Amino acid sequence: MMSVVPALAPPPAEARPTDPNRTACFAVLAEPDPASLPRVLEFFAKRGLVPASVQSRLFEADESLHVDVQVRTLTRDESDYIARCLRAMPLVRQVLTSERHRMVEAGALSA
Repeated sequence: MMSVVPALAPPPAEARPTDPNRTACFAVLAEPDPASLPRVLEFFAKRGLVPASVQSRLFEADESLHVDVQVRTLTRDESDYIARCLRAMPLVRQVLTSERHRMVEAGALSA
């Protein structure tokens, strides 16, 4: 009896819009719970995003977990959506967002 091996297709090309010069920054203030950090990062992982930077600090004085996440190439609409999702999480107290833009060299503009 001959077994049939399914043919694997390559993954589809990236379909989401991107902004190559933009880095979205998220400052999340959460409950000091063991599930807080993985749940925050889950919103990025679900979208296939790998953060450029993740920093987490536990502040015992005010009993809070501070998580800073930076993700390159996110459009404003996508980062706004992720921020709204994070704000809806029960363990999250506050989400602040900002953005950084990469400087484009003068020579690149005339090309």
